[in-house]
Amino acid sequence: MSRKWLAALPVFNEATTVDSVLAEVSKYAQDVLVINDGSTDGTIARLKSWPTVQVVNHEKNRGYGAALKSAFAYAIEHQYEYLVTLDCDGQHQPQRIPRFVAACRHADIVSGSRYLKSYEGDSQPPEQRLFINRLVTRQLNQRLGLNLTDAFCGFKAYRVESLKLLDIQDDGYAMPLELWVQAAALGLSIIEVPVPLIYLDLNRSFGGTLDQAEIRLKYYNECIDRSVLAALEKGYRLPHADLTCQECP
Repeated sequence: MSRKWLAALPVFNEATTVDSVLAEVSKYAQDVLVINDGSTDGTIARLKSWPTVQVVNHEKNRGYGAALKSAFAYAIEHQYEYLVTLDCDGQHQPQRIPRFVAACRHADIVSGSRYLKSYEGDSQPPEQRLFINRLVTRQLNQRLGLNLTDAFCGFKAYRVESLKLLDIQDDGYAMPLELWVQAAALGLSIIEVPVPLIYLDLNRSFGGTLDQAEIRLKYYNECIDRSVLAALEKGYRLPHADLTCQECP
């Protein structure tokens, strides 16, 4: 028998925030899953003080996309109807979880957007991150016929039956882009809901050379091109998907 919904948090070296975030998430979610993606900073020790929270451990850091794929697999295996994902760094507000779940009754994917609405106290995003987000979001809309305003927000809700249709391959930070391509190819319904723009660590690293904006953008573009090609090879039709994006460097 299916269970209603699950809140899942990918975690990598979040020992300083995991307790406070889980305390808030637990107010709004009965079932909570943490995917510990190879943390080495004491996160595992902190998680032991949360016996009601389910934990999937990756022995080594496999990447943001890999952590979300583990969350997808867990939700499918345990027969949940809905899955909510949010980050564990304090940049997502757990009190908004019920709104995501409610919206997901009317869509396959509900995605937070930091640019649909302005909130008092919104952070000023790092200039390079904002530029890349806007550029990639525009490319996805043009190539896939979508109407997104924020391609990268990790605060999402999914209908688990729809997750079964996905075949996500990217293990890194480009995973959401592959998700959007597959969602468009499958004709999944998408709703964006506004969330505050919160940046608590302006210097947070993407890891290695991905901290360089031009390399990160190249990686994102390659993921989109690869995902579009895979969709076309499977016989899906996408608006302008046969065209290489003219804005890609």
